This record gives sequence, C-alpha cells and structure tokens, in this order.
Amino acid sequence: MDHKFYYLLLMSTVTTACTQEKPSQAAFEWPKAAAPIALTKPHVRVLHGDTVVDNYFWLNDYFKKGPDSAMVVAYLEAENKYTDTMMKGSESLQSKLFAEMKGRIKEQDESVPYLKNGYYYYTRTEVGQQYFKFCRKKGSLDAPEEVLLDVDKMAEGYPYYNATGFNMSPDNKLLAYGVDTVSRRQYTIHVKDLETGTILADAIPGTSGGSVWANDNRTLFYTKNNPATLLTEKVMRHTLHADSKVDAVVYHESDNTNYIGVGKAKSGKFIYLYSGGTLSSEVHYLNADDPTGVFKVFQPRMKDVLYSVTALEDRFLIVTNQHAKNFKLMECPFDHTGIADWKEVIPHREDVLLEDVDEFKDFLVISERKNGLIQLAIRNLGEGSQHYLDFGEEAYTAYPAANPEYNTTILRYGYTSLTTPSSTYDYDMNTHEKTLRKQQEVVGGYNVADYTTERLYATAEDGTRVPISLVYKKGFKKDGNAPLLLYGYGSYGATMDPSFSSGRLSLLDRGFVYAIAHIRGGQEMGRQWYDDGKMMNKINTFTDFIACGQFLVDQRYTTPAHLYAQGGSAGGLLMGAVSNMAPELWHGIVAQVPFVDVVNTMLDETIPLTTNEYDEWGNPNDKEAYEYIKSYSPYENIQAKAYPHILVTTGLHDSQVQYFEPAKWVAKLRATKTDNNVLLLKTEMDYGHGGASGRFDYLQDVALEYSFLCVLEGITE
Repeated sequence: MDHKFYYLLLMSTVTTACTQEKPSQAAFEWPKAAAPIALTKPHVRVLHGDTVVDNYFWLNDYFKKGPDSAMVVAYLEAENKYTDTMMKGSESLQSKLFAEMKGRIKEQDESVPYLKNGYYYYTRTEVGQQYFKFCRKKGSLDAPEEVLLDVDKMAEGYPYYNATGFNMSPDNKLLAYGVDTVSRRQYTIHVKDLETGTILADAIPGTSGGSVWANDNRTLFYTKNNPATLLTEKVMRHTLHADSKVDAVVYHESDNTNYIGVGKAKSGKFIYLYSGGTLSSEVHYLNADDPTGVFKVFQPRMKDVLYSVTALEDRFLIVTNQHAKNFKLMECPFDHTGIADWKEVIPHREDVLLEDVDEFKDFLVISERKNGLIQLAIRNLGEGSQHYLDFGEEAYTAYPAANPEYNTTILRYGYTSLTTPSSTYDYDMNTHEKTLRKQQEVVGGYNVADYTTERLYATAEDGTRVPISLVYKKGFKKDGNAPLLLYGYGSYGATMDPSFSSGRLSLLDRGFVYAIAHIRGGQEMGRQWYDDGKMMNKINTFTDFIACGQFLVDQRYTTPAHLYAQGGSAGGLLMGAVSNMAPELWHGIVAQVPFVDVVNTMLDETIPLTTNEYDEWGNPNDKEAYEYIKSYSPYENIQAKAYPHILVTTGLHDSQVQYFEPAKWVAKLRATKTDNNVLLLKTEMDYGHGGASGRFDYLQDVALEYSFLCVLEGITE
C-alpha cells in the first residue's frame, strides 16, 4: 500500500487536547491536532478455552517482512509526526534542556587509568565528539600515549555505533573487540594487530560482542547468537587468521531458557563457560594453556540451584544459593569440584545477600547487601581477617570498579549517591587508606549542599515496608504542590541503587522531587525481595509502586495533580500496569521501551529472549501462568476509562522489547480510553533498546521526556 495513501487513512478525525490544568499555573497550549488511528485487523487467539481478539496484531509485521510491513513503518512515522506536532510548542524548552544537560558534561575528559599486565588503559573524549578514544600507556602514566581504537573515527557515517568487549591478548599485541551498527545487539568481532595497526581479516559476525583469549595469543573463544531469536546458543573457538565459518563449536546449549557466556579467571589460569537461567546454572572450565582441550563440567546443573565460580591461587570459590536463599560462599580444590567437595567459607545469613566476590592474590572483596544498601567486605586471605569500607551516607551506590590486575593490594571502587557525583576511589587493602582518584565534574558548578536526599519507607498492601530514595533542591516545601517524578523497575532481581545524574539537575532546579521506589522484583532487600515480585507474585511489583506513590501523596511530598511515573523496559511494564490499576494517582507517565504485551510475547518463541524468560514471568502455554499473566498484562487490560497523560518511547530495532509492543499498546489505548489527555508515541527509527549511541545524542530523548513533564506542570522555560 502507498505510504501517502495509508497516512491519509491514519489521520482520522479524532482530536486530542489537554484539559487538565493545575491551580495557579498556566496550562501548556496543546495543538488541536488529529491523532493517528491505527487500522484494525482482527486476529483471534484461542488458548486454554479463552478467545481473545487482537485488532493490532498486524503491527508485528515489520521484521517478518510480510504484507503489512510498509504499513507498520507508515503508522510509526505518523505517530512520530503527531508527537512532533503536539510537542512543537515546547521546542524552545527542549533546546534549553538539551543545552543545559550537555553543558554540564565535560566534553574533553579522561577516565581513571587502570593497570593490566604492564599497561595503563583508559578512554578519553574530545570536544564536539560523540564517542571516545581507547588508549594505553606502557609502564607509566608519563609514557607516550598509544591510541588503540579511535571510535569517533570508526563511527563516522553510522546513525548508530557501539564498540564493546575490548579484550587484550596476554602478550599485549592483539586487541579483539565487538561492533554493532544496527542496535540489535548482534556484534561482529574484529581483531587489531597493535604492532602494525592493521585490522586482521578475522571478522566474526553474529556474536554477543565479548571474547576471551587463550594463553597462546592465537585462540579466541566467543558466544554465537541465533540470528532469528538472538539467543546465545553456542560457544565457539576461533583460531587467528582462519575463516570464522570453520570455527569449532565447543559448547551447544540445548536448553533455550538459559543464557550462556564465556569468561576468564583474573589469574589467567582458567577459561570459564557459563550457562544459566533464573533458577539454575552450570559452569564448565578449561586450562587456559590448553585451548584445544575439553571443557570440564564443574558441577552438573542442579534443580533450583545457581552457582558461580572464582579461581584463587590454590582453590576455587563458589557463590551459590544451594540451601541458601541469600547465597553463601563455598570453596573446593582445583581437582575435586563436585558439590560433595564444597566446604563452607561464609554461611548463609537471613539479613545479608551475598552478591559477588572479586579476587586478588592476597585479598578477597565481598559485595553484600544489607538493609537495601551495598557493603564491601575486605578479607585478608593470609590472615583470615576482615573489615568493611565505610561510606557515610544514608543512601548510596558502591561497587568494585575495573580491577583486572590480580597481583595488587589496591581495590578500585566506584561510589555515588543522589547528591554525590560519580566518584572513583583507590583503596589500599593493607593500609586501609582511601584515595579519591576522580569525581565526575559538573561543568558550570555544582554545590552538593544545595540538595537534600532522604530514605523513606512506604507500607505495601500486605504490610511490607518498601524503601524509597528521593532527592530535591533545598527550599522544597512539603505542602503537596511540588511536582514529583517516581521511578521504578522491579524485575529480574535488578537493584535500582540511588545514583547521581547531572541531567536530572534540570528537573530538580525547576522544583521537581525525584524518587526511586525500591519495589519487589528487584533484589534491594535480599533474594526473597526478588522472589516476591516475579512469576505468580508479579502483581506485588505493581501494588508496591502504587503504595509508594500514595505514600508520597499522603506525606504531602506531592498530590496526584503533580505526581508523575517513569520506567523503562520491564519498568515500562510497570508503567502500563499502574496506569491500568490506579490511573487517577498519576498526572503523567513516561514509559520507555515498555514491555506491555506480555502474553503474546511470551507465547512467541521466535521473538528474541522469550524462552530465556519463562522463569521470570511464567510460560503462558501453562493455563495457570496464562491466566495470571493475562490478569496484569497492560495490553490485555486496557479499559474504557480515563488515563493519565502518557509519553511512550521505543526503537524500531529494539531486540529486547520489540517496537510492536508499545505501538500496539498506544493504538489500543487511543481506541479505548475515554479522556482527552495526551497520548504520544515516539519511535527512534535508527536505534534499539538503549537509544542513541552517542554520548550527547541520547540527551535529545531526555529533553523530550523532561519537557513533556514540565509542560504538564505549566513550566515552559
């Protein structure tokens, strides 16, 4: 069908206008523009005796290259044009916000160098450039600079460019790296000869981007993806200068619910092959000096048992949840790795989640979580003594940073909070001396004393206390008149720790309060926190978020006329659910790349990542799981009622949440909701799940989102 003709069909007679105006503020003048109305093409789903008519199933058609593919593009472009029209009056505000946020970023900057195998590695950025240079210096920071990759130059001519997985050979002469120019997370691995400066003919397509060198400096191990589902299916072995088509398969994962990957011990002794899902995992290992050898199974996978492996000088450490909800630390000899030979090092604790360990020759750094906050424990392996780092703030984020060197007493760690810019520290594990190596510079000045952060607790429907971290500029009055943006995620056990954002200052300085709801489905309060917000407990995630919003209203931080919600990906599912469940609580919602068509996506095994996530959401081919998922899936539960103002963003090439989920959601919302509030869909036609790849380009998206919130508040400058 001709695009122009189809566009005329889309631009129907429906008119959208904003009618909700807050006291003492001038409403933004929304244009009286006609919203696109998607064609309806009934598609019938019959499952478990339940019949559902999906009028917008045809919007799935773009990547299938079916008969409706051109109409899909036309619809998305019509929605983009409508969004541009509706937001046209905010263009000067968007430009101002973009300039503010970009202006706070130091354009000419350099990361803190880290030492690995005799070289100091770092990245640096230049004025006016979107990407970076990956560099090194031999032996000393005073040595001449060697630019290994000029990503600014490599990215020229591409609307999207991502270089990742930088992997140096043990002899420091070869650099392997992955490149994605489409934003589908399908990377081609290249190898650069650092002595000659040439890119070798070895180009390995269809990978996850990362790789591992064997100790012979000529063998690479990497993960191969399925070109259709993008599932990580095989670990391959590549010999330098050979055609990748003849690469050997060293492992083929038969369980399509698992992710697989390959890594290397920091000591260089072993290469690891990891296969794991939400509930169980398995590790294989190989002597890195014997790349053509056979990987050994560390411990065959066990039902409902996760484990990971770390090699010390003389033994393996194992982090596992076997009979340990919050995980425990075990150890075993190199030559007896089965579970019968595991011995306890750190026992299970009901109030402490053991997240990870970072190994050094003489020390072990243990990442733990207690009361929702990270603790870093330093253990002297020789003495057996242990102490904790002190961070001194009420709510913060701390984490081990780049620590590739094994034989060192220095721990590099990162620290940030809602008011503290990202900081890099070196910590001497012998002397306990802490050195600030760098703190993110906020160009134009930033005074931490001008802002206040708090840690609050809301009470969920079942009596559970849910943490909230929030920040605001001093002068804020708790009288209910302030706008408040509440962010949430709550899936996969991902923890949303409080961190600094220089861009967020543009909201805070305009009177907004920013809050993070640490809802169940994350792992802030331990493994049980995750289990209580997934599968058949998923609705807890949504009711927790609603309880946090209601608590902030009850405590007079804001009112529903000034309360906004934001979330992306699985957090976009959260946005869709709470807009259905409590639409009256929010004045506006920003849903970024939202996972909103859960039933249909989890039924389609051809969609990337679907089968990996059965243990997160459930498999709707099972009747009980189907009924539960359908009870909360945003697309399935749209009703003829009033909804808040909603801005939805997506990317045409998104490999994680396909573009058609938000597109279908918006189309059905338009046809069903009873209000005149604004509903906008913005599709990035060149990008995927993560948005723009340049370090400034993504700020255009942030400026759009912030201006949407601001104009709803009557803020036009």
